[in-house]
Amino acid sequence: MNSRNLIILSVFLPLVMIFTASCNRIFSESDADTFQLVSFYDLRDRDSFVQITNTSGLPNMIHVQVFDVGNNCNENNFFDNLTGNDTHVYNLSDIQTNDGNPAGFVLPDGAYGIVVITAVSNTDFPGNTTISRDAELIANFRVIDNNGYEYRTNALGIASWPEFIFTPPQPGPPEFYLNYNNQNGVELSDVVGFTLDDAGLETGTNIFIDEVLSADIVNINALIDVDILDLDENIFSCRNVIFACTDQDNPLLEELLEQSGGASVASFEYGINNAIPHSKGGELLCPGNTIEEGIIRLRLLAEPEGNGFAFGVFLGLNNGNGRGSMDSFWNPNLPLILGDLS
Repeated sequence: MNSRNLIILSVFLPLVMIFTASCNRIFSESDADTFQLVSFYDLRDRDSFVQITNTSGLPNMIHVQVFDVGNNCNENNFFDNLTGNDTHVYNLSDIQTNDGNPAGFVLPDGAYGIVVITAVSNTDFPGNTTISRDAELIANFRVIDNNGYEYRTNALGIASWPEFIFTPPQPGPPEFYLNYNNQNGVELSDVVGFTLDDAGLETGTNIFIDEVLSADIVNINALIDVDILDLDENIFSCRNVIFACTDQDNPLLEELLEQSGGASVASFEYGINNAIPHSKGGELLCPGNTIEEGIIRLRLLAEPEGNGFAFGVFLGLNNGNGRGSMDSFWNPNLPLILGDLS
């Protein structure tokens, strides 16, 4: 693969990691001071809401992109305005802008995918919006299933430039982890992952573009080696999978698998294993495995081509009735060295 910029979005209150050929960069991230945020939504017998807050006292324009996995990752988008210290909730079944007007499109029944919100500015380049890097946004989302359980967590985000932390290169492929268990009757799972290009990075013309890409699944995907660790830290090898903005009916799926380099399955979503399968009957990360409590280890096997590739995962667990929870993947502790762009 070419040596290009790679962003890994991760939360352990939360962190955003950028991997390049020469060093690893970790963007310091908190619940504020964020210019680009990613949320999961699902309208398959579910209701979904994304809440966005401008924590600054100054107004902010935002660009909202909604990707529909089940419609070949089709994207609809619109611009919206937030006043200072403003909060707005988008109901994905009936999206209204902050001033109460329709967003200009209606998602089909059963749509699911991701919502990307980017703070933008058009003052420097009239007629062409660019990322507003000084924005201070936070977001969270809720997915409420008709069976009574709910997923709720913070959106994954990229911290404002230039506040970041350097780390030395780490040996081997980047590794990320998901904790899971069967407490309180958990029996179903939703492991959903997003893959984006042009996520919050400079282009060759030194302009920060405000639109991310995801529909070109042949070039925008993450090849992942999956292992499961039990509570005694015994490692059980699973299989290689691909996370991409695709379902099993996407016309580009066959081409993606042919060039995957070792994976026989690609999807936006997976179940964990046979003990805690997918809530919608989808593919499993670890078929044949029956460990009910442990850790999922995800290792990124190849650096995708692209300028600003981003990859993130949410894990939902539920009991099929009234209990559910969702969280993001996390990374091991890394030695940190402070730095800036000046």
